[in-house]
Amino acid sequence: MHEQDLINKKTYAIGLDLGGTFVKYALVDSSGNCLTHGKLPSLAHVSAEAVTDQVVKAASQSLEFARENGIPVQGIGIGTPGIVDETQRIVVGAAENIREWENIPLADRVEEEVSLPTLIGNDANLMGLAETRFGAARGYSHVVFLTIGTGIGGAVVIGHQLFNGFANRGTELGHIPLIADGEPCACGSVGYLETYASATALVRHYQTTLEQTTGKTASETAAIDGEEIVSRYLQGETLAVQCMERHFSLLGRGIAGLINIFSPQRIVIGGGLAEAGPFYIRQIAQVARQHAMPDCLLNTSFAAATLGNRAGCIGAASLILRTCLTQTETYKPETIETQ
Repeated sequence: MHEQDLINKKTYAIGLDLGGTFVKYALVDSSGNCLTHGKLPSLAHVSAEAVTDQVVKAASQSLEFARENGIPVQGIGIGTPGIVDETQRIVVGAAENIREWENIPLADRVEEEVSLPTLIGNDANLMGLAETRFGAARGYSHVVFLTIGTGIGGAVVIGHQLFNGFANRGTELGHIPLIADGEPCACGSVGYLETYASATALVRHYQTTLEQTTGKTASETAAIDGEEIVSRYLQGETLAVQCMERHFSLLGRGIAGLINIFSPQRIVIGGGLAEAGPFYIRQIAQVARQHAMPDCLLNTSFAAATLGNRAGCIGAASLILRTCLTQTETYKPETIETQ
């Protein structure tokens, strides 16, 4: 079969993943493959207008590649931090890592500049959609996805479809109240799950404890990151073990609550910490199993995300491609041993 015949059998969309540092972009086919990908500085510290210009530039570069290679593009999907009003096609706000990112008519602006249908969604939701369509939860109809990083983002998939709450204002899974009168969160409230169980929280707790117990200064501990803490944990350092066990306990309890509410077939965990090794998912699963209601937990398995930094672009493109996708795999229960 000729290459052009293969191209004609698939549909294609551009997926953009907007973050505080980069705008990642990819041309994605309906099998979840990235034909080309790249990134541009997002200029999130400059202004909303500067960020929007970079998003348009990323879309234009992807479209140029497609046209040069004779690939028809169905549209553009964009994943962005914050709450997205999909009906009005605007970013409402709540994106702490992008300056002035409030009430932005992002979809309309990109459509005007690039002349392709454009859809937008929350970035964590779209990462979860990608893992459900093409990654660690492929073939599962009921999924909870969490990404553990600077904060905690997440997605809920019910019946193969994203569940976002009324008017797309829900599924802020990192903002589950965990500790009454707890530490302040960047959103303005206190005691939320991400305040205690994000990668940022793990690093902060380790650094603070190390300073208190050894007399080291903040400048001396500033270079310690999550990867370093995991390395020390695997080497058996007492403080790292204590901090990681606290992290497992807090995150696992939060996930137990999600299991009790949604009873998903699969919990998928992404982010840098989840890439540390099978032990990470195993330890969290063990805590979650201890605290979830047995009947709610009955059909739930755990897995690390598999799409890595491609998930955002693939999920964004899926906003356009999802009408072309079918679910042909059957559900097969799977468990991780926690003993």
